[in-house]
Amino acid sequence: MNIMDFNVKKFAADAGTFLSRAVQFTEEKLGQAEKTELDAHLENLLSKAECTKLWTEKIMKQTEVLLQPNPNARIEEFVYEKLDRKAPSRMNNPELLGQYMIDAGNEFGPGTAYGNALIKCGETQKRIGTADRELIQTSAINFLTPLRNFIEGDYKTITKERKLLQNKRLDLDAAKTRLKKAKVAEAKAAIWAEEVTKSEQEVRITQSEFDRQAEITRLLLEGINSTHAHHLRCLTDFVDAQMTYYAQCYQYMLDLQKQLGSFPSTFRSNNNQSSSTPVPSVSAPSVLASASASLPSVSNSVVTSGFNELKASSGSRKARVLYDYDAANSSELSLLADEVIRVYSVPGMDSDWLMGERGNQKGKVPITYLELLN
Repeated sequence: MNIMDFNVKKFAADAGTFLSRAVQFTEEKLGQAEKTELDAHLENLLSKAECTKLWTEKIMKQTEVLLQPNPNARIEEFVYEKLDRKAPSRMNNPELLGQYMIDAGNEFGPGTAYGNALIKCGETQKRIGTADRELIQTSAINFLTPLRNFIEGDYKTITKERKLLQNKRLDLDAAKTRLKKAKVAEAKAAIWAEEVTKSEQEVRITQSEFDRQAEITRLLLEGINSTHAHHLRCLTDFVDAQMTYYAQCYQYMLDLQKQLGSFPSTFRSNNNQSSSTPVPSVSAPSVLASASASLPSVSNSVVTSGFNELKASSGSRKARVLYDYDAANSSELSLLADEVIRVYSVPGMDSDWLMGERGNQKGKVPITYLELLN
């Protein structure tokens, strides 16, 4: 037998198999043929795999939108990724805003209040832009890539084996149909017993192939639990990256607010709220570790009452410092957390401040950083 004859016979066999499957599938849809049902456990595994694939795709796509809101930039990154080329480096939005602010500040004059403030804001925006890049890079490596690997790797393998299982199932049911027809014909003496035996052997072979493929598919599908565990670890990494990013941004803005607070009050705020009330400076680790803890508020009736009584009297009280505080100018007193100082009120002082004493050192201190002691 030459190669051409072999190829012709193989093509004919493949065509016959395809036709047999197509006929079986059509008759099942029309309710004219019986269908071998998968066991309940395998059906549940298939359903779980489909659900995992669906939601993994949605989470992955929406995370990409979150990290890069610009659709044109996402398309460009996708094209470069498919071409296996590195996308050109461009400024992100915070970096671009920061650069504009710095350029404007230099144009207006670094020695002017507005120009100086613009430069300080621009530098902070650029630091936020750098943190944003780090968030995108970390999230892409630790979160998006594993999710994409599942969609483009593991689930594609599952889909391939599931399709093979479907074909084996169609072959099995087609063989069962032929056996049933052979037995009916044998009863009518239309064919020899050898035809029935041949059909029975075909059913045994297709049944064996179906069972083997079902086991392969089942083993692959049971790996979905491991996939969920892996994706959980990736999700934790993503949350950690976000927490680091937001904590960095928070600290950057606190530092910027403190720098802007050194300007005369005329330039600080246009709203009706007092800009002299300081915000406690909290480091990134403390933000991550104490997300459930709330900062003390001077609106609390007990605390307010204590400070009001102190301000109404001419005496002094001891107070414990709650947070570190760096003095913005020479009129203020720097504080260290947990130290005890003596505080008292001075006529005409802002309601959010007291005068503090530590040995021979004196200066204004913010009441939001203090806890009065009995």
